[in-house]
Amino acid sequence: MSKGLTNGPLNGARILDLTHVWAGPLAVRFLADLGAEVVRVEPPMGRGPKAFPYAPLGGWLGSAAGDDPWNTNAIFVKLMRNRRGLSVDLKTAEGKAVFLQLVSVADVVIENFSANAMDRLGLGHDVLVEANPHIINVSMPGFGNSGPLAQRVAFGPTVEAMAGLTDVLGYDADDPRNTAMALMDPISATHAFAAVTQALQHKKDSGQGCRIEMSLHEGGVNYMGPWLIDRQLGNPVETWGNRHPGIVPHGVYRCQGDDQWVAIACQQQSHWQKLTAVLNEEVGTQFSADLDLDARRKIETEIDEALTTLTTGTSKHEISQRLQTAGIAAGPVNTTPDMAADEQTIERGFFVNYERHATPMPGNPIKMAGLDSDDWLPCPGLGEHNDEVLRDWLGYDQPQIDELATVLHNEPPL
Repeated sequence: MSKGLTNGPLNGARILDLTHVWAGPLAVRFLADLGAEVVRVEPPMGRGPKAFPYAPLGGWLGSAAGDDPWNTNAIFVKLMRNRRGLSVDLKTAEGKAVFLQLVSVADVVIENFSANAMDRLGLGHDVLVEANPHIINVSMPGFGNSGPLAQRVAFGPTVEAMAGLTDVLGYDADDPRNTAMALMDPISATHAFAAVTQALQHKKDSGQGCRIEMSLHEGGVNYMGPWLIDRQLGNPVETWGNRHPGIVPHGVYRCQGDDQWVAIACQQQSHWQKLTAVLNEEVGTQFSADLDLDARRKIETEIDEALTTLTTGTSKHEISQRLQTAGIAAGPVNTTPDMAADEQTIERGFFVNYERHATPMPGNPIKMAGLDSDDWLPCPGLGEHNDEVLRDWLGYDQPQIDELATVLHNEPPL
């Protein structure tokens, strides 16, 4: 048993992380935060070239590329904490041999490449099992490893549309919307995290590994339950914009300032009764507190107009507080700076500053005894722990490590 870089219930689990983009890295970040010992295995060009022609999505840590831009991609760094970094070329015979030796002492191999990419690399499931009969092998392609769509290129926003979510987003049937955030990725990450923790427990109890195969597409379909049922029952599926089929009022309303908004919802009849008292007193409306959902639906536009009158001249934080004090669900629509400065996240220590330039990074929403972000380590540089991993996991001495100089890297070759 080995100890992870951080404290937590998954100490003792060894994970080889080959993931990329968002879904896979986020799943592994959950595991690493909870104490698993994670080695990130990546190719020499896995983080891009030595010189970037333009800033990546999300920009650079500290707003500048620095001398090693491949290590300062802010979104990449955010996802890759609490790992040790090994950069080895798996397209070489020597690189494959080293990787399979690592597999032989690991508990989990996880990747989210395209379908059958590991097979094409010569590192498919059968090869991994031959190296370690007890390995937990996790594959997370866009459409799974089988079926007529398995070989399609997958990207979160397009998979989201195929999963049906885009069909129910928007303000009318002629103007469908996409979340623009690749929602399928964090959904799949959560599924993978749950699956791996269960597989690790099963392995601990039985000594048996397993193959876990997932699909971003199916993960998204899994979240479409209510609308799927409506279709099956022959009911029309409507787009509601900021409104809600079972809550009135429900929306986002303009506040004082440029592009400032507040979200308000009356989920229960008692909430409506409280809201009528506020609106009738402050806006001069004459809404009845006894209006049920169907009655409120008939005058929803009138209610929204009254709420806009209430909120327009007030800051989003002030109106949120006033409505919350009255017992009505309300919250400001926060920008990224708002989230980092929010008193709730500050008090709970959610954002953590441990990367270069003290860049605030999201913490872990799981709070439990033994977990402390003070133990966390920043994203490793490319190949930062090449020697350390080979010594600790495989018992290599320095001459053995030196023999691998052509397949180990700590900066992009180009």
